[in-house]
Amino acid sequence: MSDLLSIRAAAREAGARTALRAEGRSLSFAEVAALVEARMDGLHATEPAAVVGVNTLDTVLDLYGLLEIRRPALLLHPRLTATERAEQVEEARRSVAALPADAAAILHTSGTTGRARGAVLTRAALLASARASAVNLGWHEDDCWLLTLPLARVGGLSILTRCLAARHAVALAPAFDATLLPRWIAEQRATLVSLVPTMLAQLFDAHPDWRPPAHLRAVLVGGAAASSKLLARAAARRVPIVITYGCTETCAQVVATPYAQRFNSAAFGAGRPLKGAEVRIDQDRILVRGPMCMSGYLGGPPLTSADWFDTGDLGEIDPDGCLHLHARRTDLIVSGGENVYPAEVERVLEDCPGVAAAAVFGVPDETWGQIVAALLVADRSTAATSDDLRSSGGLAEFLATRIAPFKRPRRVAWVPTLPLTPAGKLDRVALAALSPLLQPLPASNSGPRPSGV
Repeated sequence: MSDLLSIRAAAREAGARTALRAEGRSLSFAEVAALVEARMDGLHATEPAAVVGVNTLDTVLDLYGLLEIRRPALLLHPRLTATERAEQVEEARRSVAALPADAAAILHTSGTTGRARGAVLTRAALLASARASAVNLGWHEDDCWLLTLPLARVGGLSILTRCLAARHAVALAPAFDATLLPRWIAEQRATLVSLVPTMLAQLFDAHPDWRPPAHLRAVLVGGAAASSKLLARAAARRVPIVITYGCTETCAQVVATPYAQRFNSAAFGAGRPLKGAEVRIDQDRILVRGPMCMSGYLGGPPLTSADWFDTGDLGEIDPDGCLHLHARRTDLIVSGGENVYPAEVERVLEDCPGVAAAAVFGVPDETWGQIVAALLVADRSTAATSDDLRSSGGLAEFLATRIAPFKRPRRVAWVPTLPLTPAGKLDRVALAALSPLLQPLPASNSGPRPSGV
């Protein structure tokens, strides 16, 4: 049986096919395999190999080589300090004896649930993830997946492993660039591209008249909740959107919009479980089980095939089997004993004319424990409406009929942009530092603001 994660096997089976487009070069599987062979001697060792996950040809060749010799790759984010890198390398070195035999990669979580931990991803899990994705998306003969996500994150790594397993092409972008993205899609004749919601919004802002070319058959959007306003902008342009949900510990997506519904993705929430993945809700928490789950964290107990993995996220499953994501567990705001999900409030705020983007977070309060606060970015195309919202009760009036009183922001601030992580996601950890900018939300003109939160 062919080793689907072997570049040598790919060269034997599909040697003339395009494997990689990077740094101005188009390389076949045979050519990539030859480049990997030339650097193989430097890859042999027993401990996990530290690889700084920059989006370069050298990084891809190292990852292919490590997969070939079955040596785990410890992927390090390029923005880590030298101290942070050393800590992660030392942690992996201490845990090497406990790694499973088919460990393929170690990626540290983004830290939104606390201190970043190293998730151990096996070859079997990466292949299960690739198969589940393929059942939904299928593969076309001319497929080329444009990789703009960082290779240091599971979203980037999984594109590489999916395409290697399927013997299809990857077009490697050095980093995401909203200005250049349409040109890259056109030049590479990309049929698939993966983005986080912020990237998609930046693409629309940078290119108001952009429409997807006919060869672009799906834009996968994951990593955070996509607002209804953003999905409406995509629908107006006939962008084929596949919403995905997953995490590092599940080798990326475990839930996605059915491919056939890519022009109607807003109706499916975060999507439905992919083949082989089980998703259930336990006290609002999203639990996942399936062959694409990690084997465990470095230094932690193993995760067996019978175990449910608690993602730390909060959500619900509707009667049609679609998952709806509410919040990361640490993002939950508890105000006066009521649970407030930031993602829900953000969706409502972003539906308001004059608001382009919103970030909701909790601010400590002696009476309520926490009160709801929001950072807002004005929609530049409706400047007059935005000015009105800043100085009047227009926003409070909009919210009054759309969301319960305890969920409505008590404090707001208008900011030029929202803080983002290096991966392009909303940096919720950084929101608290902007609390001094907050001002009381003007009351509704149609009546008194409800008391309480």
